[in-house]
Amino acid sequence: MNIHFKTFGCKVNLYETENMKQNFASHGYTISEDEKNCDIYVINSCTVTESGDKKMFKELRRIRRENPDAVIAVTGCYPQAFPNEASALDEADIVTGTKNRSTLPFIIEDYLQTKEKQINVCGYSSGDLFEDMQNSGYTGNTRAFIKIQDGCNMFCSYCIIPYSRGRFRSKPPEKLREETENLAKAGYREIVLVGINLSFYGIEFGLRLADAVENVCSVEGVERVRLGSLEPEMISDEDIKRLSAQPKLCPQFHLSLQSGCGRTLKAMNRRYTPNDYETLVNKLRSNFDNCAVTTDVMVGFPGETEEDFAESLEFVKNIGFSKVHVFPYSQRKGTPAAVMEDQIPTEVKNLRAKRMTEAAAVSQRKFLESQVGLTVPVLFEREKEDKLPHGYTPNYTLVKIFTKYLDKSLRNKIFYVKIIRLEEDYCVGEIIY
Repeated sequence: MNIHFKTFGCKVNLYETENMKQNFASHGYTISEDEKNCDIYVINSCTVTESGDKKMFKELRRIRRENPDAVIAVTGCYPQAFPNEASALDEADIVTGTKNRSTLPFIIEDYLQTKEKQINVCGYSSGDLFEDMQNSGYTGNTRAFIKIQDGCNMFCSYCIIPYSRGRFRSKPPEKLREETENLAKAGYREIVLVGINLSFYGIEFGLRLADAVENVCSVEGVERVRLGSLEPEMISDEDIKRLSAQPKLCPQFHLSLQSGCGRTLKAMNRRYTPNDYETLVNKLRSNFDNCAVTTDVMVGFPGETEEDFAESLEFVKNIGFSKVHVFPYSQRKGTPAAVMEDQIPTEVKNLRAKRMTEAAAVSQRKFLESQVGLTVPVLFEREKEDKLPHGYTPNYTLVKIFTKYLDKSLRNKIFYVKIIRLEEDYCVGEIIY
Protein backbone atom coordinates (compact mmCIF):
# COMPACT_ATOMS: atom_id res chain seq x y z
CA MET A 1 0.00 0.00 0.00
CA ASN A 2 1.17 3.55 -0.78
CA ILE A 3 1.58 5.93 2.14
CA HIS A 4 2.29 9.67 2.12
CA PHE A 5 3.52 11.78 5.05
CA LYS A 6 2.82 15.43 5.82
CA THR A 7 4.96 17.12 8.47
CA PHE A 8 4.29 20.32 10.39
CA GLY A 9 6.71 22.04 12.73
CA CYS A 10 10.38 21.84 13.58
CA LYS A 11 13.37 19.71 12.61
CA VAL A 12 12.55 17.30 15.42
CA ASN A 13 9.24 16.55 13.69
CA LEU A 14 11.07 16.07 10.38
CA TYR A 15 13.40 13.59 12.05
CA GLU A 16 10.49 11.70 13.55
CA THR A 17 8.70 11.61 10.22
CA GLU A 18 11.76 10.10 8.55
CA ASN A 19 11.86 7.49 11.28
CA MET A 20 8.20 6.67 10.75
CA LYS A 21 8.80 6.34 7.01
CA GLN A 22 11.54 3.80 7.59
CA ASN A 23 9.38 1.96 10.11
CA PHE A 24 6.51 1.69 7.63
CA ALA A 25 8.88 0.64 4.83
CA SER A 26 10.12 -2.20 7.03
CA HIS A 27 6.51 -3.34 7.33
CA GLY A 28 6.07 -3.56 3.56
CA TYR A 29 4.52 -0.17 2.83
CA THR A 30 5.58 1.89 -0.18
CA ILE A 31 6.55 5.44 0.80
CA SER A 32 5.28 7.95 -1.75
CA GLU A 33 6.63 11.50 -2.03
CA ASP A 34 3.79 12.22 -4.45
CA GLU A 35 0.65 12.74 -2.42
CA LYS A 36 -1.77 11.95 -5.21
CA ASN A 37 -3.82 8.76 -5.08
CA CYS A 38 -2.24 7.24 -1.98
CA ASP A 39 -3.93 4.62 0.18
CA ILE A 40 -2.82 6.12 3.51
CA TYR A 41 -1.91 9.63 4.69
CA VAL A 42 -0.07 10.32 7.94
CA ILE A 43 -0.08 13.88 9.27
CA ASN A 44 2.63 14.57 11.84
CA SER A 45 1.28 17.61 13.65
CA CYS A 46 2.83 20.50 15.57
CA THR A 47 0.92 22.49 18.16
CA VAL A 48 3.35 25.21 19.26
CA THR A 49 0.97 27.89 17.98
CA GLU A 50 -2.76 28.03 17.34
CA SER A 51 -2.03 29.20 13.79
CA GLY A 52 -0.04 25.98 13.30
CA ASP A 53 -3.10 24.01 14.34
CA LYS A 54 -5.23 25.89 11.82
CA LYS A 55 -2.81 25.08 9.01
CA MET A 56 -2.95 21.43 9.97
CA PHE A 57 -6.77 21.42 10.09
CA LYS A 58 -6.92 23.03 6.66
CA GLU A 59 -4.55 20.44 5.20
CA LEU A 60 -6.45 17.60 6.88
CA ARG A 61 -9.73 18.77 5.36
CA ARG A 62 -8.15 19.14 1.93
CA ILE A 63 -6.66 15.64 1.99
CA ARG A 64 -9.99 14.13 3.04
CA ARG A 65 -11.87 16.08 0.40
CA GLU A 66 -9.51 14.99 -2.38
CA ASN A 67 -9.10 11.41 -1.09
CA PRO A 68 -12.46 10.34 0.37
CA ASP A 69 -11.60 6.63 0.46
CA ALA A 70 -8.07 6.94 1.91
CA VAL A 71 -7.02 6.15 5.48
CA ILE A 72 -5.90 9.28 7.34
CA ALA A 73 -3.88 9.19 10.55
CA VAL A 74 -3.14 12.28 12.65
CA THR A 75 -0.21 11.92 15.01
CA GLY A 76 2.22 14.14 16.89
CA CYS A 77 1.94 17.05 19.29
CA TYR A 78 -1.63 18.20 18.68
CA PRO A 79 -3.32 14.92 19.70
CA GLN A 80 -0.91 14.59 22.64
CA ALA A 81 -1.70 18.05 24.01
CA PHE A 82 -5.41 18.05 23.12
CA PRO A 83 -6.54 14.41 22.93
CA ASN A 84 -10.27 15.12 23.22
CA GLU A 85 -10.29 17.69 20.43
CA ALA A 86 -8.11 15.50 18.21
CA SER A 87 -10.29 12.47 18.80
CA ALA A 88 -13.28 14.47 17.56
CA LEU A 89 -11.68 15.26 14.17
CA ASP A 90 -14.18 13.77 11.71
CA GLU A 91 -11.62 13.64 8.88
CA ALA A 92 -9.19 11.43 10.84
CA ASP A 93 -9.58 7.66 10.95
CA ILE A 94 -6.67 7.23 13.37
CA VAL A 95 -5.43 9.55 16.12
CA THR A 96 -2.16 8.99 18.00
CA GLY A 97 0.16 11.23 20.00
CA THR A 98 3.91 11.64 20.29
CA LYS A 99 4.41 8.49 22.36
CA ASN A 100 4.91 4.99 20.97
CA ARG A 101 4.62 6.00 17.32
CA SER A 102 6.50 2.86 16.41
CA THR A 103 3.17 1.04 16.87
CA LEU A 104 1.39 3.11 14.23
CA PRO A 105 1.69 0.42 11.49
CA PHE A 106 -0.12 -2.02 13.79
CA ILE A 107 -2.81 0.55 14.62
CA ILE A 108 -3.39 1.08 10.89
CA GLU A 109 -3.63 -2.69 10.38
CA ASP A 110 -6.28 -2.84 13.10
CA TYR A 111 -8.23 -0.09 11.36
CA LEU A 112 -8.02 -1.83 7.98
CA GLN A 113 -9.46 -4.97 9.52
CA THR A 114 -12.20 -3.42 11.66
CA LYS A 115 -12.90 -0.10 9.88
CA GLU A 116 -13.44 1.32 13.34
CA LYS A 117 -11.88 4.66 14.29
CA GLN A 118 -8.67 4.15 16.27
CA ILE A 119 -7.83 6.50 19.16
CA ASN A 120 -4.48 5.73 20.75
CA VAL A 121 -3.00 8.62 22.73
CA CYS A 122 -0.81 7.42 25.60
CA GLY A 123 0.02 9.81 28.43
CA TYR A 124 3.55 10.48 29.65
CA SER A 125 4.75 9.74 33.15
CA SER A 126 7.88 10.43 35.15
CA GLY A 127 10.68 8.05 34.26
CA ASP A 128 9.63 7.42 30.67
CA LEU A 129 12.53 6.28 28.52
CA PHE A 130 13.69 7.92 25.31
CA GLU A 131 11.87 6.38 22.34
CA ASP A 132 14.29 4.14 20.46
CA MET A 133 14.27 5.96 17.14
CA GLN A 134 17.13 5.63 14.67
CA ASN A 135 17.41 6.78 11.09
CA SER A 136 19.62 5.37 8.38
CA GLY A 137 19.41 8.42 6.14
CA TYR A 138 17.37 11.15 4.49
CA THR A 139 16.59 11.05 0.82
CA GLY A 140 18.00 14.07 -0.99
CA ASN A 141 19.66 15.63 2.07
CA THR A 142 23.36 16.31 2.56
CA ARG A 143 23.20 16.59 6.34
CA ALA A 144 21.51 14.14 8.67
CA PHE A 145 19.60 14.99 11.83
CA ILE A 146 19.80 12.96 14.99
CA LYS A 147 17.23 13.55 17.69
CA ILE A 148 19.05 13.10 21.00
CA GLN A 149 16.65 14.68 23.50
CA ASP A 150 12.90 14.93 24.04
CA GLY A 151 10.56 16.56 26.53
CA CYS A 152 10.77 19.66 28.69
CA ASN A 153 10.42 20.42 32.40
CA MET A 154 10.69 24.20 32.17
CA PHE A 155 7.04 25.25 31.71
CA CYS A 156 7.54 28.64 30.09
CA SER A 157 4.26 30.47 30.53
CA TYR A 158 3.46 30.59 26.79
CA CYS A 159 4.49 27.05 25.83
CA ILE A 160 2.45 23.86 25.43
CA ILE A 161 5.50 21.65 24.82
CA PRO A 162 5.73 20.10 28.33
CA TYR A 163 2.17 18.86 27.86
CA SER A 164 2.73 17.51 24.36
CA ARG A 165 6.19 16.00 24.89
CA GLY A 166 6.43 14.95 28.53
CA ARG A 167 9.50 15.31 30.77
CA PHE A 168 13.22 15.39 29.96
CA ARG A 169 14.67 12.22 28.48
CA SER A 170 17.73 11.57 26.34
CA LYS A 171 19.08 9.13 23.79
CA PRO A 172 21.57 6.80 25.53
CA PRO A 173 25.20 7.42 24.48
CA GLU A 174 25.61 3.94 22.98
CA LYS A 175 22.49 4.41 20.80
CA LEU A 176 23.76 7.82 19.70
CA ARG A 177 27.08 6.28 18.74
CA GLU A 178 25.41 3.49 16.79
CA GLU A 179 23.17 5.86 14.83
CA THR A 180 26.05 8.22 14.04
CA GLU A 181 28.23 5.38 12.78
CA ASN A 182 25.42 4.14 10.53
CA LEU A 183 24.88 7.60 9.05
CA ALA A 184 28.62 8.06 8.51
CA LYS A 185 28.75 4.74 6.66
CA ALA A 186 25.83 5.93 4.53
CA GLY A 187 27.97 8.88 3.43
CA TYR A 188 26.66 11.73 5.55
CA ARG A 189 29.42 14.20 6.36
CA GLU A 190 27.45 16.57 8.57
CA ILE A 191 25.39 15.56 11.60
CA VAL A 192 22.90 17.94 13.23
CA LEU A 193 21.95 17.17 16.83
CA VAL A 194 18.38 18.24 17.65
CA GLY A 195 16.00 17.99 20.56
CA ILE A 196 13.01 19.62 22.17
CA ASN A 197 15.27 21.14 24.83
CA LEU A 198 18.69 20.18 23.53
CA SER A 199 20.70 21.98 26.23
CA PHE A 200 19.40 19.50 28.80
CA TYR A 201 20.74 16.43 27.01
CA GLY A 202 21.90 13.70 29.39
CA ILE A 203 20.60 15.23 32.59
CA GLU A 204 19.15 11.89 33.72
CA PHE A 205 22.48 10.14 33.02
CA GLY A 206 24.64 12.74 34.76
CA LEU A 207 25.89 13.85 31.33
CA ARG A 208 26.06 17.14 29.46
CA LEU A 209 25.43 18.19 25.88
CA ALA A 210 29.22 18.33 25.48
CA ASP A 211 29.31 14.57 26.05
CA ALA A 212 27.01 14.03 23.07
CA VAL A 213 29.09 16.36 20.89
CA GLU A 214 32.34 14.61 21.81
CA ASN A 215 30.70 11.25 21.12
CA VAL A 216 29.57 12.23 17.62
CA CYS A 217 32.76 14.13 16.73
CA SER A 218 34.85 11.05 17.45
CA VAL A 219 33.10 8.98 14.74
CA GLU A 220 35.24 8.42 11.67
CA GLY A 221 33.70 9.87 8.51
CA VAL A 222 31.82 12.66 10.27
CA GLU A 223 33.38 15.97 9.29
CA ARG A 224 30.91 18.44 10.74
CA VAL A 225 28.66 18.47 13.79
CA ARG A 226 26.03 21.15 14.20
CA LEU A 227 23.69 21.91 17.09
CA GLY A 228 19.99 22.68 16.94
CA SER A 229 18.21 25.25 19.09
CA LEU A 230 19.71 25.78 22.55
CA GLU A 231 18.38 27.17 25.81
CA PRO A 232 21.01 29.60 27.12
CA GLU A 233 20.72 28.91 30.84
CA MET A 234 22.26 25.43 30.62
CA ILE A 235 25.52 26.33 28.82
CA SER A 236 28.32 26.69 31.36
CA ASP A 237 31.90 27.88 31.03
CA GLU A 238 33.04 24.27 31.26
CA ASP A 239 30.66 23.32 28.44
CA ILE A 240 32.08 26.08 26.23
CA LYS A 241 35.62 24.93 27.01
CA ARG A 242 34.81 21.35 26.03
CA LEU A 243 32.82 22.32 22.94
CA SER A 244 35.50 24.68 21.64
CA ALA A 245 38.02 21.82 21.84
CA GLN A 246 36.09 19.97 19.11
CA PRO A 247 37.27 21.20 15.68
CA LYS A 248 34.39 19.41 13.95
CA LEU A 249 31.78 21.42 15.85
CA CYS A 250 30.34 24.17 13.65
CA PRO A 251 30.59 27.68 15.15
CA GLN A 252 26.90 28.43 14.74
CA PHE A 253 24.67 28.62 17.79
CA HIS A 254 20.91 29.12 17.79
CA LEU A 255 20.29 30.56 21.25
CA SER A 256 16.59 30.99 21.94
CA LEU A 257 16.08 34.55 23.24
CA GLN A 258 12.30 35.21 23.02
CA SER A 259 12.73 38.74 24.40
CA GLY A 260 15.49 41.21 25.11
CA CYS A 261 13.47 42.77 27.94
CA GLY A 262 14.09 41.48 31.45
CA ARG A 263 10.55 42.16 32.66
CA THR A 264 9.07 40.24 29.74
CA LEU A 265 11.47 37.32 30.21
CA LYS A 266 10.36 37.04 33.82
CA ALA A 267 6.69 37.03 32.80
CA MET A 268 7.54 34.30 30.28
CA ASN A 269 9.10 32.23 33.09
CA ARG A 270 12.43 32.21 31.25
CA ARG A 271 15.38 31.52 33.53
CA TYR A 272 17.93 34.09 32.40
CA THR A 273 18.24 37.84 32.05
CA PRO A 274 19.29 39.88 29.01
CA ASN A 275 22.65 40.40 30.72
CA ASP A 276 23.09 36.63 31.18
CA TYR A 277 22.31 36.12 27.50
CA GLU A 278 24.71 38.80 26.29
CA THR A 279 27.48 37.42 28.50
CA LEU A 280 27.01 33.97 26.97
CA VAL A 281 27.09 35.36 23.43
CA ASN A 282 30.34 37.17 24.16
CA LYS A 283 31.90 34.01 25.59
CA LEU A 284 30.92 32.00 22.51
CA ARG A 285 32.35 34.61 20.19
CA SER A 286 35.57 34.66 22.21
CA ASN A 287 35.97 30.89 21.99
CA PHE A 288 34.82 30.17 18.41
CA ASP A 289 36.35 31.83 15.37
CA ASN A 290 33.90 33.49 12.96
CA CYS A 291 31.02 32.53 15.22
CA ALA A 292 27.42 33.06 14.13
CA VAL A 293 24.59 33.46 16.63
CA THR A 294 20.98 33.08 15.52
CA THR A 295 17.84 33.32 17.61
CA ASP A 296 14.04 33.46 17.97
CA VAL A 297 12.30 36.63 19.16
CA MET A 298 8.67 36.90 20.21
CA VAL A 299 6.85 40.23 20.13
CA GLY A 300 3.54 41.21 21.68
CA PHE A 301 3.68 38.95 24.73
CA PRO A 302 0.82 39.78 27.15
CA GLY A 303 1.65 42.94 29.08
CA GLU A 304 4.52 43.95 26.79
CA THR A 305 4.54 47.75 26.85
CA GLU A 306 6.02 50.02 24.20
CA GLU A 307 8.95 50.54 26.55
CA ASP A 308 9.41 46.76 26.94
CA PHE A 309 9.36 46.29 23.19
CA ALA A 310 11.81 49.14 22.65
CA GLU A 311 14.17 47.49 25.16
CA SER A 312 13.92 44.17 23.35
CA LEU A 313 14.41 45.83 19.96
CA GLU A 314 17.52 47.67 21.13
CA PHE A 315 18.93 44.47 22.62
CA VAL A 316 18.54 42.64 19.30
CA LYS A 317 20.25 45.49 17.48
CA ASN A 318 23.16 45.50 19.91
CA ILE A 319 23.80 41.73 19.86
CA GLY A 320 24.29 41.57 16.10
CA PHE A 321 22.60 38.27 15.26
CA SER A 322 23.37 36.61 11.95
CA LYS A 323 19.69 35.69 11.62
CA VAL A 324 16.55 36.23 13.70
CA HIS A 325 13.24 34.39 13.47
CA VAL A 326 10.63 36.96 14.50
CA PHE A 327 7.08 35.97 15.36
CA PRO A 328 4.13 37.60 17.17
CA TYR A 329 2.86 35.97 20.35
CA SER A 330 0.00 33.55 19.73
CA GLN A 331 -2.37 32.51 22.52
CA ARG A 332 -1.95 28.82 23.21
CA LYS A 333 -4.88 27.27 25.07
CA GLY A 334 -3.75 25.40 28.16
CA THR A 335 -0.87 27.74 29.03
CA PRO A 336 -0.80 30.44 31.74
CA ALA A 337 -0.06 33.20 29.22
CA ALA A 338 -3.29 32.48 27.35
CA VAL A 339 -5.35 33.79 30.27
CA MET A 340 -3.07 36.66 31.29
CA GLU A 341 -4.51 40.15 31.33
CA ASP A 342 -3.31 42.81 28.91
CA GLN A 343 -3.36 40.68 25.75
CA ILE A 344 -1.83 42.78 22.97
CA PRO A 345 -4.06 43.67 19.98
CA THR A 346 -3.19 41.88 16.75
CA GLU A 347 -2.45 45.09 14.86
CA VAL A 348 0.06 46.13 17.55
CA LYS A 349 1.75 42.72 17.47
CA ASN A 350 2.03 42.84 13.70
CA LEU A 351 3.54 46.33 13.75
CA ARG A 352 6.11 45.28 16.35
CA ALA A 353 6.94 42.18 14.34
CA LYS A 354 7.53 44.36 11.29
CA ARG A 355 9.88 46.67 13.17
CA MET A 356 11.77 43.76 14.72
CA THR A 357 12.05 42.04 11.33
CA GLU A 358 13.49 45.19 9.79
CA ALA A 359 16.12 45.38 12.53
CA ALA A 360 16.90 41.69 12.06
CA ALA A 361 17.44 42.21 8.32
CA VAL A 362 19.96 44.98 9.01
CA SER A 363 21.76 42.72 11.48
CA GLN A 364 21.85 39.83 9.01
CA ARG A 365 23.27 42.02 6.26
CA LYS A 366 26.03 43.30 8.54
CA PHE A 367 26.95 39.73 9.35
CA LEU A 368 27.03 38.71 5.69
CA GLU A 369 29.20 41.75 4.93
CA SER A 370 31.68 40.50 7.53
CA GLN A 371 32.05 37.26 5.55
CA VAL A 372 33.13 38.91 2.29
CA GLY A 373 36.80 38.29 1.57
CA LEU A 374 37.02 35.17 3.73
CA THR A 375 38.06 31.78 2.37
CA VAL A 376 35.94 29.12 4.04
CA PRO A 377 34.98 25.45 3.56
CA VAL A 378 31.57 24.92 1.99
CA LEU A 379 29.65 21.66 2.09
CA PHE A 380 27.65 21.65 -1.13
CA GLU A 381 24.00 20.67 -1.33
CA ARG A 382 22.05 19.19 -4.22
CA GLU A 383 22.09 21.56 -7.21
CA LYS A 384 18.77 23.20 -7.95
CA GLU A 385 17.09 23.55 -11.32
CA ASP A 386 19.51 26.25 -12.50
CA LYS A 387 22.41 23.86 -11.79
CA LEU A 388 24.18 26.54 -9.74
CA PRO A 389 25.98 24.88 -6.82
CA HIS A 390 25.18 26.12 -3.34
CA GLY A 391 26.09 25.09 0.18
CA TYR A 392 26.83 26.20 3.69
CA THR A 393 29.91 27.29 5.57
CA PRO A 394 30.53 26.00 9.11
CA ASN A 395 28.74 29.07 10.53
CA TYR A 396 25.79 28.35 8.23
CA THR A 397 26.32 31.15 5.75
CA LEU A 398 24.62 30.24 2.48
CA VAL A 399 27.08 30.48 -0.42
CA LYS A 400 26.22 30.17 -4.11
CA ILE A 401 28.66 29.61 -6.95
CA PHE A 402 27.58 31.38 -10.15
CA THR A 403 29.14 28.73 -12.37
CA LYS A 404 27.40 25.72 -13.85
CA TYR A 405 29.15 22.41 -13.26
CA LEU A 406 27.55 20.42 -16.04
CA ASP A 407 30.05 17.58 -16.01
CA LYS A 408 29.84 16.68 -12.36
CA SER A 409 27.88 17.33 -9.21
CA LEU A 410 29.46 19.01 -6.20
CA ARG A 411 26.83 17.58 -3.88
CA ASN A 412 28.15 16.25 -0.55
CA LYS A 413 31.66 17.54 -1.30
CA ILE A 414 33.57 20.14 0.69
CA PHE A 415 35.56 22.80 -1.18
CA TYR A 416 37.28 25.93 0.05
CA VAL A 417 35.50 28.96 -1.36
CA LYS A 418 36.46 32.62 -1.35
CA ILE A 419 33.44 34.80 -0.65
CA ILE A 420 33.55 37.65 -3.16
CA ARG A 421 30.26 39.50 -2.61
CA LEU A 422 26.85 39.30 -1.02
CA GLU A 423 23.32 39.36 -2.33
CA GLU A 424 20.11 39.88 -0.36
CA ASP A 425 20.38 36.96 2.04
CA TYR A 426 23.35 34.92 0.82
CA CYS A 427 26.93 35.24 -0.32
CA VAL A 428 28.50 34.57 -3.71
CA GLY A 429 31.84 32.80 -3.87
CA GLU A 430 34.36 31.16 -6.13
CA ILE A 431 35.98 27.79 -5.52
CA ILE A 432 39.67 28.08 -4.63
CA TYR A 433 40.45 24.40 -4.04
